Amino acid sequence: MERRDFLLGVGAATVQSQLAGERLCQAAADGSSSIRFVAGIRIVDTKIARAADELSQSVSPRYLYNHAMRTYLFGSLIASAAELAFDEELLFLACILHDLGLTERFMGTKPFEIESAFAADTFLRKQGLHPAKAEVVWDGIAMHPLAISQYKQAEIKLLASGAAADVVGAGLDRISPAYCDQVLHAFPRLGFKSEFMATCAEVVRRHPASTKGTFMRDIGERKVTDFHPSNICDAIEHSPFSE
Repeated sequence: MERRDFLLGVGAATVQSQLAGERLCQAAADGSSSIRFVAGIRIVDTKIARAADELSQSVSPRYLYNHAMRTYLFGSLIASAAELAFDEELLFLACILHDLGLTERFMGTKPFEIESAFAADTFLRKQGLHPAKAEVVWDGIAMHPLAISQYKQAEIKLLASGAAADVVGAGLDRISPAYCDQVLHAFPRLGFKSEFMATCAEVVRRHPASTKGTFMRDIGERKVTDFHPSNICDAIEHSPFSE
């Protein structure tokens, strides 16, 4: 990002934050208070969004629920910076439910993102979401750890971008520091780095078959000398958030 654009972004964020002061509600330290806007982003409050939010809160440890909320907020802020239009409700549903497969209730033998996608799809269809919209949520959740997500429609791309911003700090340079601070204040990280990796490790321990990745990595580890693939743990530990 050019320094001029960065400074303009910070200035715009400051002005917008001041103008939006009356409608911007900050959460308590545990993220439990009722919030309508954070960093200028509206928290979706439709009937189905409230139901999905309640499900996420009921099955997720607080650190994981807060991550889901930050994913939505960061994804929305990235969309704003890119002037990218998206369906607000669909993005919220996908983000708030995208890690169900890491919870005690929904983890299983499939990769966590697939377990999450199926759990979200079943829940949302029972809530009356149109099948075509439920399919977008399924695809977004199932694809969010994959590079292909960046070549799909806006809601799928933004879920992946929001999650990447929160987990490893990718794309945070597109969001003003003032807005980042508001997101983190509203939904604190609560030791996200260590808690998230511990949760993922527990899923691996219980369901080792769920970890199967691309076959190219398997071939590289066996057949390519000095092949040292990157490890997500390093990226998480070196993300720009202090905890």
